[in-house]
Amino acid sequence: MTRSPSFFLSALGALALASTVAAAPAWMDSSLPPRARAEALVRQMTLDEKVSQIHMMDVKAHPREVVAIPRLGIPAFKITNGPAGAGPGDRKPTEPATALPAALGVAASWDPTLAHEFGAIAGAEVKDRGEHLLEGPGVNITRVPQNGRNFEYFGEDPWLSGRLGVAEIRGIQGADVIAEVKHFAANNQEYDRKTINELVDERTLREIYLPAFEAAVKEGDVGAVMAAYPSVNGEPCCENTHLLQDILRGDWGFKGLVQSDYTATRSAVRSGRAGLDLSMKPDHYGTEMKQAVLHGEVPESAVDAMLVRRFTLMFQYGMFDHSRDPRPIPAKADGAKAREIAEQSAVLLKNEGGMLPLDAKSLHSIALIGPYAGAAQTGGLGSSAVVPLYTVTPLDGLRHRAGAGVTITYQDGADVAAAVAAAKAADVVVVEVGNTDSEGKDRPNLSLPDKQDALVSAVAAANPRTIVVLKTGGPVLMPWVAHVAAILEAWYPGEEDGNVVAALLFGDVDPSGRLPLTFPVRENEVPANTRAQYPGVDGTATYSEKLLVGYRWYDARNVAPLFPFGFGLSYTSFTMSDVSVSPYTAGGPMSVQVSVTNTGARAGAEVVQVYVTAPAAAGEPPKQLKGFAKVALEPHQTRQVNVALDPRAFSIWDTAQRRWTIFPGRHEILVGSSSRDLPLHATVDVPQS
Repeated sequence: MTRSPSFFLSALGALALASTVAAAPAWMDSSLPPRARAEALVRQMTLDEKVSQIHMMDVKAHPREVVAIPRLGIPAFKITNGPAGAGPGDRKPTEPATALPAALGVAASWDPTLAHEFGAIAGAEVKDRGEHLLEGPGVNITRVPQNGRNFEYFGEDPWLSGRLGVAEIRGIQGADVIAEVKHFAANNQEYDRKTINELVDERTLREIYLPAFEAAVKEGDVGAVMAAYPSVNGEPCCENTHLLQDILRGDWGFKGLVQSDYTATRSAVRSGRAGLDLSMKPDHYGTEMKQAVLHGEVPESAVDAMLVRRFTLMFQYGMFDHSRDPRPIPAKADGAKAREIAEQSAVLLKNEGGMLPLDAKSLHSIALIGPYAGAAQTGGLGSSAVVPLYTVTPLDGLRHRAGAGVTITYQDGADVAAAVAAAKAADVVVVEVGNTDSEGKDRPNLSLPDKQDALVSAVAAANPRTIVVLKTGGPVLMPWVAHVAAILEAWYPGEEDGNVVAALLFGDVDPSGRLPLTFPVRENEVPANTRAQYPGVDGTATYSEKLLVGYRWYDARNVAPLFPFGFGLSYTSFTMSDVSVSPYTAGGPMSVQVSVTNTGARAGAEVVQVYVTAPAAAGEPPKQLKGFAKVALEPHQTRQVNVALDPRAFSIWDTAQRRWTIFPGRHEILVGSSSRDLPLHATVDVPQS
């Protein structure tokens, strides 16, 4: 049979294509599983190339970047800070992004859906900037309210932190960006953070400080974990074999990347053997690591494993197959979402006589006073500080919402006499006070800094219609609490600050936030109240309060807080009734059902909080949060709410058996709207397993 010329041309083309495919390296075959591609790539690398990939360059132009290797098609790996959005990444000048509200505010929303949206915005903007990994979320527990980084975390409860952390991780990684949960583990103070040794027993670790990390790994499928600065029980976190090997990779089955905090790596050999994959500095993971491999102190196979774990993630998220070309961030759309998140995060702490919401039609004048009434409070200081794409000042937000018919007088509060005069002349006073917490240092005390308490007291004495707006990174003392009409905790609202606060004050949005941590009455009425506990003695902080962290301590010691964990008011009112529980079923979740009714005239949202009291023999705190649900209701609407409790709600960590154990006996179920308002009770009998 005679072949046509076109046949031979097609055959030659097919042979050429086959030759090209055959020549392509195996790791660039997208049909292969990510791990197989990673293993094929590592097999082709020299030792020098491997070492270049286990630390960042740490040079001015590329501070948080692992070098590219064009020979092998390895792209540069770009990391940026979190967890308040697409952070600065140590670049100068810093690239701007949406300044989202503080993570502590997200915690106050008690809304995993909102946390997912938060993560989705942050992840998408990291991708928009051409980067690959976001250092967030932070899930460290608020052990001490003075901690300078509490604003970066989700509060004092491990269950709440875990639910929100998992949701945020899914949002970040849904944008094909690697999320990195931090700081592993028990990084609970900034004072001496690089050298402090924390003595904490295993049960306390497992029940308080590790559950949110565990949830991030097992439920969030988080790609990366950041190992922290401190030592835990005498072993630095970056070389802590119990944390990194026994727990993280062993008990939890973590397969991803372990990265150091900035300068937290202390040695090549100990960190390499413990399983630290990526050091942010080349100090120990550069020449020192190469020499350790050449001298047999760290097997080269360990370095291979470090790279396989990271490259597997990069293949999984398409980072080899698709270039990350920077593109504009949708500032307007993302800013609108940031505003919504901040509005849902604020907590109304006091509203005497229905002072709020304000009505522009009945107002003639407002005095806007205070050091936090001038510029938008976009966040705390340190590595998480996002350079905002734009800001809305409190004055602009209030003027826009109040309208031309309301005169607004602004005083920054530096001249107290002038502030008092403005207060006396106004129908209503809005005092915006707060603090700016920071990485690297803790607060000296829980009072508002710079004589702000005196300012609030003077203004409140001049005008009883005084509203205090707090912008804080955690709890503060309030010596003036009885003398002001209303208090709104706005945390760090982000770039939309002015619009957020105005919308809440005028009732465009119902304040539906609830406290994710306890506000104490006095300085010494906190769980870690001795120097041995905090900040530590001779470089050691002793966690002698054990499980009694946050509200658990207030309950166990019968100490009345100023505002309890879970507390928050609304512009409407709610009731809960008709609680019922399903029988306990071994290995499966049980359900708590409750009716929630909006008994007021406005739409709003309530948070159903479910706490469990274990049998006394279990040695647990008086009660612990084990489930919650946020429910939006129209006026006079009733809904049935189901809250699932998993087996962990009835378990304790058995140190002797080194596992979680269901504790048998009668467990009490408490349901209500805060840790100190739990009117509905039921019981569950858990049989001996």
